[in-house]
Amino acid sequence: MFDIVGFNWTCSPAATELETVVMDWLGKLIGLNKRFLSFSEDGTEAAGGGVILGSASEAQIVATTAARERMVAHLISQDICAEEAERMKSRFVVYGSDQTHFATQKDARIVGCKIHAVVSDENFRLTKEALEAAIEEDKNAGLVPFFVCGTFGTTNTTAIDDLPGIADVAALENMWFHVDAAYAGAALACPEFWPLAVGIEHADSFSFSPHRWMLTSLNMTTMWVANSMHFLNSLGMSCEYFLRVKGDRAFVRDYCDWQLSLGRRFRALKLWFVLRMHGASGIQKHIRTHVSQAKWLEDQLLADGRFEMMAPTLFGLVVFRIRPQIPIDSSMKPGTSNNSLDRVNAATVELL
Repeated sequence: MFDIVGFNWTCSPAATELETVVMDWLGKLIGLNKRFLSFSEDGTEAAGGGVILGSASEAQIVATTAARERMVAHLISQDICAEEAERMKSRFVVYGSDQTHFATQKDARIVGCKIHAVVSDENFRLTKEALEAAIEEDKNAGLVPFFVCGTFGTTNTTAIDDLPGIADVAALENMWFHVDAAYAGAALACPEFWPLAVGIEHADSFSFSPHRWMLTSLNMTTMWVANSMHFLNSLGMSCEYFLRVKGDRAFVRDYCDWQLSLGRRFRALKLWFVLRMHGASGIQKHIRTHVSQAKWLEDQLLADGRFEMMAPTLFGLVVFRIRPQIPIDSSMKPGTSNNSLDRVNAATVELL
């Protein structure tokens, strides 16, 4: 039972069905919109659903691949011949901010499309206005916008992009909207963080990694999609030796069609143990303790007087530096900013 190779439902119904169930559990815990769940309120199969992958970058490759094929289908529906639509793939553009994890660049390279890193604002966020300007520039150059990654908790500062604004632009331009919440998504287990996540309900896909901040060992990234048919259309394959369930059996999912590889581990069991062992209250206590510790550190640094915050402390990350007006040695005057200050800040980082 524990050493299964879960290509599809036939190989291990238990591994598949437990994954479906625990992904809905987790989706409800973090307050995801019901369009991302596998089961409707009446218990019937819904269009969305969740899948367990190995990493956030893998989730983004899956989303980008699905988005690419969806855009090809859209172009064909606009009376562009299939051959021309296929050739246009090299002109497809992925968007993210200059704070978006560099895995987005790798994903674009793997999928075979261009990437436009949009300059973030003074709060390190991707904004609606900046995204609109970047898209207009690329469209004028003959490129095709098809995918945008909004981040809930960037790696550098845990900034949250303008998710509602990005959703509006994505809908207008028929772009796939993916939200990467690899680290900070775990905080959504605590309802007090839900207001920060407004806009996620309009995304096409959403992912976060419980192995980062939810008491789960590597490797465990959870991903939800609003319409799983886009995964099947882009990644679904079959042949005569690949056995699938025949007949009219309801609610059979072959998760090999939702990921890059065919073989699958029984990761759902690991997530089941975490949810059953700690429960919602245990996970929430874990998250809140870390947030409280980060706030304490922020207060101590500000009270010291020698440091300043470079970004709001929203989660468990404190971003600070030595204030430029603090003299580092006798040769520096207050307010001086030079290489000495940079070296001291770099040395401080090395000590942490």
